[in-house]
Amino acid sequence: MSKTPEMLYNEREKRVLDVIALKKPDRIPIMVMFSFFPAKYSGMTTEEVMYDPDKLWNAQWKVMTDFEQDMEQNPFALRFTGPLLEALDFKQLKWPGHGVGPNYSYQFVEGEYMAADEYDHYLLDPTDFMIRKYWPRIFGNMKALEKLPPLHNIITYSMGVPTGFAIFAAPDVQQALDTFKKAGEKSAQLASYAKSFSEKTKEAGFPLQTGGFCQAPFDTLGDYFRGMKGLMLDMYRRPDKIVKACEKLFHFMLEMALNAAKNTGNPRIFIPIHKGIDGFMSEEQFKKLFWPTLRDLMIELINNGLTPCPLWEGNCTSRLEIIKDIPAGKAIYSFEATDIFKAKEVLGDTVCIRGNVPASILSTGTPDDVRAYCKKLIDVAGRDGGYIMDASTGLDDAKVENVKAMFDFTREYGAY
Repeated sequence: MSKTPEMLYNEREKRVLDVIALKKPDRIPIMVMFSFFPAKYSGMTTEEVMYDPDKLWNAQWKVMTDFEQDMEQNPFALRFTGPLLEALDFKQLKWPGHGVGPNYSYQFVEGEYMAADEYDHYLLDPTDFMIRKYWPRIFGNMKALEKLPPLHNIITYSMGVPTGFAIFAAPDVQQALDTFKKAGEKSAQLASYAKSFSEKTKEAGFPLQTGGFCQAPFDTLGDYFRGMKGLMLDMYRRPDKIVKACEKLFHFMLEMALNAAKNTGNPRIFIPIHKGIDGFMSEEQFKKLFWPTLRDLMIELINNGLTPCPLWEGNCTSRLEIIKDIPAGKAIYSFEATDIFKAKEVLGDTVCIRGNVPASILSTGTPDDVRAYCKKLIDVAGRDGGYIMDASTGLDDAKVENVKAMFDFTREYGAY
């Protein structure tokens, strides 16, 4: 008798829950970040799926049903973003149709979006800083918000009459406020598709990998506020400001993750790690500036019944003993360029590890190359459970035959 979608859903969910708990499942789970691979696989451009939700849906559904990974990704939050980015005139990204060609992924625009002398403003009143200073810099269509007086001064009372609203009569400020409406409509459309996709994948027998997203506080500070150069200087010139900002951001990251998990009903929280790697900072700086608030964030997620799922981008082999300091059987660590065999040795009794078939092999190698690397991963990293097969990063440039080889070999050879 063939298995029903409900049976397949429960089987896949159990397989992944077993490896998170450091148990042996029936076989090695396999799940990947398809990224924009579905567009190429379906004969579409990246630009098409970023602007057309139905095309994105069809492309993602095709790879889901053709490759049948153990847990699917909801593509809408990260890939159906063109209309929203256009509505905002977003400055921190270039994307297909807006700065890069139709078949490329989006590209981050590095910059110092918060000046060094603005730490105190952010720490005193984050909301005021975001609305009057930060948003006008990253949203071109909200530039007029920089004209607003401090938000705590807008409503002042004289004889019981609020007098601080005159600025909202300015035409450019009204245009900025209209952007909220347009962005809200685009966001609502995105959310509607994401919700429907989640429901339909479950009906088809596929759990979703994650139900929410947040970041290491240090990464948020560096990625979106101070920029690479600014933060590197701050690590030497004003490390205490970094600590205070990370402690402030910790609460916002936790709230973001908890709300997302509540809304989706999915306990797994994706945390991309950008700057806590070997080549960016010393071990001493990692221990002081990066790890404390990330660890606190993961512990709080675990205490709330959630599963942190950091993706350690780059190489963090020297950090393995440090990042081992979390409760056992409660998280998934994905690795891009870290020595995953060393990671198995150090973390195997503490954390489920995931990865890391190199993008170079998937993009330029042969199916035999892929099978040989997957065999080593299964034999070493997959020994005794606690391992999920995955590529090192997204599959944007991977050859179709190599992706197929990774999936087929894992299912054939990865049984316990």
